[in-house]
Amino acid sequence: MLRNCAKPLSNRVCLLLVALLPGFVLAQQAPVEPADDAYARSIVEKADQVRFPAEGFQVDIVISTSQAERTSEQRKYRVLSKGNENTVVMVTEPAAERGQIILMKGRDLWVFMPEVSQPVRISLAQRLTGQVANGDLARANFAGDYNPKVLRNEVVDGENYVVLELAAVDRSVTYQKVIYWVNQKNAWPFRAEFYSLSNRLLKKASYEDFRTLAGKVRPTRLVMEDALRSGEKSVLEYSEMKLRDLPDRVFTKEYLKKL
Repeated sequence: MLRNCAKPLSNRVCLLLVALLPGFVLAQQAPVEPADDAYARSIVEKADQVRFPAEGFQVDIVISTSQAERTSEQRKYRVLSKGNENTVVMVTEPAAERGQIILMKGRDLWVFMPEVSQPVRISLAQRLTGQVANGDLARANFAGDYNPKVLRNEVVDGENYVVLELAAVDRSVTYQKVIYWVNQKNAWPFRAEFYSLSNRLLKKASYEDFRTLAGKVRPTRLVMEDALRSGEKSVLEYSEMKLRDLPDRVFTKEYLKKL
């Protein structure tokens, strides 16, 4: 190619071709991966829809927490949610805490307690019980809370997974960074790692026991393990999920005060 270009083309054009040739060859050899932002966001959105319906719904959650050399603890909640931005979390057990309610509007949270006249503002990252933060129950909108990018592809037990890095849109969300494994074929969430603002690994999670809930196959068991203290974990089990037409007034302070 260099011999042929020497006569009909000027030296300047030949030099340009020589400079571009290595890059052209590499571009032809490198595999093309759909790793742009739109592709990453579409994966996270699909995984969100697998975990929970986009419509209004109700679900019961049992959280069992175990710690080294301590008796395991179990708590029960009923969650009402609508459109990823409105959630009510009600404590149903233990009986001593029945009546406590968490209200989420966007990324704003309040807790209502029977013995306190005014709601108390709380954060998504604040611990609810065991390894579970308020945001783990009240807000599960990864697509809205994080900017995703594809890190790599992995094969686990013969299944292809897309591994994404989710960067928090601001400091108000539950975790500042999430490494997220999603099945490439069906968008089922597989596992996640949750990081602090200082990039310290806080928790590891796995999505398990996929069954049909509210008309779609979803994970019915979420295991969250403390990455800093071995043997400490919380298991969330989801059941009795059903779609509900929830009016907007349910997700207001005035309505919850009546409860």
